[in-house]
Amino acid sequence: MTQQFDINEKMRAILIDWLIEVHDKFDLMSETLFLSINLIDRFLSQQQVVRKKLQLVGLVAMLLACKYEEVSVPVVGDLILISDKAYTRKEVLEMESLMLNTLQFNMSVPTPYVFIQRFLKAAQSDKKLQLLSFFLIELSLVEYEMLKFTPSLLAAAAIYAAQCTIYGFKQWSKTCQWHSGYSEDQLLECATLMIGFHQKAATGKLTGVHRKYCTSKFGYISKSEPAQFLLETKL
Repeated sequence: MTQQFDINEKMRAILIDWLIEVHDKFDLMSETLFLSINLIDRFLSQQQVVRKKLQLVGLVAMLLACKYEEVSVPVVGDLILISDKAYTRKEVLEMESLMLNTLQFNMSVPTPYVFIQRFLKAAQSDKKLQLLSFFLIELSLVEYEMLKFTPSLLAAAAIYAAQCTIYGFKQWSKTCQWHSGYSEDQLLECATLMIGFHQKAATGKLTGVHRKYCTSKFGYISKSEPAQFLLETKL
């Protein structure tokens, strides 16, 4: 964001929060969401964007991720409609070309999704742990400060934080440590930040992730009590 002159971290957060809702509305696969956000961040790190085109960047990233991951892809017209016809078909196609060329057509990237699927198996997770891990990691996608963590660390920390939330005490098995390559100490900073996001998820202007996970489809998981004790041990 340091090289962007017209957009900032807050605008990125608004965009991602909105895209998470769009992704849910279209009932797309999880892989698509994580790839969309990866494409946005990589594109913004290489290309200056004016604020009125930021939403277009988000839509096009999701369109490209759909083409890469989904069987059935939303048509360009659908994306124009959800942006309240803010952009024309020509603008969408031009941005698609610019994004692909800027990223040198590199769409195969290790997103947190790839790692979280593997680590959840190592944790022998049930549905509740899976949902809570995804809730925590999606809260993190909105936060610019979380970009400093690698995708694999984000995935491991989300599962660790979810386990602490469910069980009420710290839990990170040797199996989880072996498969993830991270010790409990290495996860603490990232996991603590996630618990902080969980605490504030229902407040403020950006509540898209909380609302998504507050439905029966996601087991009302966002209503879980955050693992307060993790924040206290840090103090």
